[in-house]
Amino acid sequence: MSVVAVTPAVAKPKSKEYTIDIIAEGLSSPTGIASYRPGVLVYSEIPMPGVGGEESTNAVRFLNTRSGATSLISMGEPEPVNIAVSRRGDIYWTCKTAGVILEYNRRKGVEFFLPADPSVGPFLESPSGITVSPRGEVLFTEVPTPGELGDDGGMNMVSVTDGEAITLISDFEPEPTDIVIASNGSAYWTCKSAGVILQRSPAGVITLLLENLDAPTGIALDRSGRNLFFTEVPNPGVPNGGNKVSRYDLRKKELSLISGFYPQPTDVTVSRNGDVYWTCTFAGVIARASSQGRW
Repeated sequence: MSVVAVTPAVAKPKSKEYTIDIIAEGLSSPTGIASYRPGVLVYSEIPMPGVGGEESTNAVRFLNTRSGATSLISMGEPEPVNIAVSRRGDIYWTCKTAGVILEYNRRKGVEFFLPADPSVGPFLESPSGITVSPRGEVLFTEVPTPGELGDDGGMNMVSVTDGEAITLISDFEPEPTDIVIASNGSAYWTCKSAGVILQRSPAGVITLLLENLDAPTGIALDRSGRNLFFTEVPNPGVPNGGNKVSRYDLRKKELSLISGFYPQPTDVTVSRNGDVYWTCTFAGVIARASSQGRW
């Protein structure tokens, strides 16, 4: 599926003051993150990528943003990369090397979502980004051939599922890393190697939203659906190395820098009150940013 060629918004970063603090430290390679409910986040740690089972310390956990207390949801998956939360509180995460999506709720615990029966399959191809629509549909990306366009033999995909049937949305981008969907049905995803963010309208038309970015990775929307937050990680592990967390106002088409300090801001999420959180995988911390007023 090809992208409709349009001229993306030309956005020059504007400066704005944000209060930034660390709410969790000493973590083991924190990666995915999602807002669960007021005062509670869900995040993943991947100190042992690709290692599953009893030997693995990779985990998905709750974090209380007020007390800093954590509690375990799951441990032992080989690579729980990205996390999404549905409106009713179900938690989903992609496990990249295992080729599965897992689901958690308090009544049933952790179960396989895709494939529903791992003894039968079929398994996914390096699932990466994930989000849940207001109707409960799960959108996810697969990146088995990072950096290769579909026209060049790349097999990277963006798809949507109701838990049974899987419908392809796009098979053109070289590296659809993470994805988010708004309440109106518009979806946005980062394409890391191409340095762009793409937008899919509720009617299914895919257009270019932002370009000339440096390895865009994590992506999130605020509650209003007006403000898009994303990370750029061109130099993982390098403080002040051009790695950034930014906000893009979809109405005004204005770009604001939130932070350019952290060495590896992998994923980002926004709470109901507008606070922005991101994982810093290299530093082992979760940071929070709040503005001096409304976004």
